[in-house]
Amino acid sequence: MAEPLLKVRNLKTYFISKHSQVKAVDGVDFEVQPGKVLGIVGESGSGKSMTSLSLMRLVPGPQGRIVEGEVTFEGTDLLKLTERQMSDVRGNRMGMIFQEPMTALNPVLKVGEQIGEVLIRHRKLSKAEAKKQSIGLLRSVGFPRAEQIVDEYPHQLSGGMRQRAMIAMAMACQPKLLIADEPTTALDVTIQAQVLDLMKSLKNKNGTAIILITHDLGVIAEMADDVVVMYGGQVVESATADAVFDDPLHPYTKALMESIPVIDQDRDRLASIPGTVPSAANFPSGCRFAPRCTLAQESCHQKMPELRELKPGHYVRCDLV
Repeated sequence: MAEPLLKVRNLKTYFISKHSQVKAVDGVDFEVQPGKVLGIVGESGSGKSMTSLSLMRLVPGPQGRIVEGEVTFEGTDLLKLTERQMSDVRGNRMGMIFQEPMTALNPVLKVGEQIGEVLIRHRKLSKAEAKKQSIGLLRSVGFPRAEQIVDEYPHQLSGGMRQRAMIAMAMACQPKLLIADEPTTALDVTIQAQVLDLMKSLKNKNGTAIILITHDLGVIAEMADDVVVMYGGQVVESATADAVFDDPLHPYTKALMESIPVIDQDRDRLASIPGTVPSAANFPSGCRFAPRCTLAQESCHQKMPELRELKPGHYVRCDLV
C-alpha cells in the first residue's frame, strides 16, 4: 500500500476556560490514502466538524486549541508549522468545503473575486488572469452562465449554486486533499446527487483525496473507500467501507446501520438509538457509548476501551467484541 497522504495520530482539540474543559476531539487516529475517499460519520456532536477544522488549523480561539497529536500531511507535521507556513498549505495543497456556504462565502465580495483571491494568493496570477480562470472553474463545476455568475454576489445564488461555487474555490489550485464538511446538507435530493457526482469527477480527474464528513450513511455508501465512525470525540470503528457496511463490529456502528430505512422490509417503526450524544464537557466514565448501549456491562462504565485491530485494517473501540 502507498504511503498515506495524511496521517492523524492522537489528535486532541479542547476548549478550555476557567471553569471547564470541553474535549471536542479526544485522541483521534486515522489515515487518508492518495486519491481515496475517507468517510467520517457519526451523530451531531460526535466531533466530526471539529476534527476537520483541526486538520486545517482553523479551531476558533482563544479557548479552542489543539493540545496534543500529530497531523502529518505529505510527510510534514502541520501542527509544527508557523501560521504563515500553514496559510501556504490552506487553499493550495489542502482545500475545504464548509458546512454552510452562505456563511462561508463573503457576502460583500463577488463570487469571481473570492475564487480569484485564491489564485492570486497561491498562483501569483494577475487579476485579469484570475478572473479568466475563475470563469473556467465555475464552468467546470456545472455553471452554464459562468461569465455572468463570476460577477454576482452569494445572495444572488441558490443553495446548490453556492455549494458549487465553494467547490470551485476549494479546487482552484487542484489540492491533493479536499475536506468536505456536510457538503450536501440542506440541499434537495437532485442537487445532492449533482454535487456528489461533481466531487467524484473532480477526484477521478485530478486524483484528489477526499475526507467526506456526513451523518448520511447513504452518501458514505456511494462515495467512500474507507470509513471512520466517531462518537464522543473518539474513533469507535475504522475499516474499509465494505467491511463497515457488511460486518459492523461496534455496537454504535451496528445501531447506526439498523436505523437506515430498507425499502424492501415491512417495518412499523425505524430502529433508533436511545438517549443522546453526551456533552463534550461532561463525558461519562468508561466507554462513552455505554449509557446508550443495550449490551453494556458493569465494566463498560468503568474502563475506557482501547481502539484495537480485530481484523486486518479493521479497528474497534469495544471490549465486548
